[in-house]
Amino acid sequence: MTTSTYGRRVVSIAAIAVAVATALTACSSSDDDSAGGGPYAIWDPYPQFAGDSEWVKLLKSCGTSAGVTVERTGFDTTDLTNKALLAAQQDNSPDVLIVDNPVISTLAEAGVLTTTEENKLDTSAMEPNLLGAGQAEGKTYGVPIGANTLALYYNKDLLTKAGVDVASVRDWPTLTAALAKVKAAGKKGITFSAIGTEEGSFQFLPWFWGSGAQLTALDSPQAVSALALWTGWLEQGYAPNSVINNTQTTSWQEFASGDYAFSENGTWQLANAEKLDFEYGIIPIPASSGGTAPAPTGGEFVSIPVQGNTERYATSQKLVACLTSGDNLLATDTTLSYIAPVAAVQAKQVAANANLRVWVEAVKAAKGRTGDNLGTRYPRISEPLWTAMQAALSGAKTPQQALADAQATAGAAK
Repeated sequence: MTTSTYGRRVVSIAAIAVAVATALTACSSSDDDSAGGGPYAIWDPYPQFAGDSEWVKLLKSCGTSAGVTVERTGFDTTDLTNKALLAAQQDNSPDVLIVDNPVISTLAEAGVLTTTEENKLDTSAMEPNLLGAGQAEGKTYGVPIGANTLALYYNKDLLTKAGVDVASVRDWPTLTAALAKVKAAGKKGITFSAIGTEEGSFQFLPWFWGSGAQLTALDSPQAVSALALWTGWLEQGYAPNSVINNTQTTSWQEFASGDYAFSENGTWQLANAEKLDFEYGIIPIPASSGGTAPAPTGGEFVSIPVQGNTERYATSQKLVACLTSGDNLLATDTTLSYIAPVAAVQAKQVAANANLRVWVEAVKAAKGRTGDNLGTRYPRISEPLWTAMQAALSGAKTPQQALADAQATAGAAK
């Protein structure tokens, strides 16, 4: 990296991190100036994993393989982003950084991360649609460690009693027809999260993208049709009014009551699904005219931050390569309830647990929220989108007016 580039990086980071005042508590790579000496710092968003967990054991074993000591610190996701920005401003970044995939574009724009071209990380085995969440302006800033996404859980007993064959649910009309049968049988159709936060946008995106809509045109006819689908479900009583305030957790709790035929939720509910008092199944979210709708990808990327001492990159690359190797991905993604970003590992996951097949299918169709070169523009689009959802579902505006207003807001923020 040239001196002028480094200067621009510091200025850019300062603009983003000006409000961040929390002191860094983790050991960093600058504690030792030698190229390969001193501890190598790894920061991750998994504070739930203690020092004796399988995850931390893996980090340490990768350090041993690379011939170095690893010092790991787990942060809350939001706190981690702030810490990473401040650390970069102080030229005090960790050697390896694991962050939620939408954060990659923010850190890349601020000049915090090296590209895979610079750090020589091998991305050839990674699924292109998952890798896309870590790309901006034709450059890649890390490798995915795993992905989760959304699908439809269903109550087998309830559907059977309502006379619904789940195999008939192939598109929006057949799904709506199934919901009508469930309501006629005296039960409730579908629950989801439409809360006025990123969580609501995350849940709406499969329907939005499944209509053929693009995030650069929130008021397109396709986008309107997706929001009209949701508002129609509320108007017909197929979905409850509670979706307006539902998080993905409270939505799941509604489904767990046994009164709902379908629930839109993610891989992270699989452990809870095994505890249900009824038999469940899972199908992909259908696109408007059939097939699997693109759902947004969740999950983290493993990246190598910019270092003043560039000789450390070679060892950092070894650490990342170890963490994302086939065998380690299988163990890690099982622990995190993720689908692996590599097809060969996905096949192993399905072989070990056939219930993961539908999730592999959903992940293969998924896409990153910051993809399509949206990068840091995505948050300025997502908030108007969830605001439009809230307005339409509450009846304050028609879907068309709500999305027209959203597009005007998003356009003005560019």
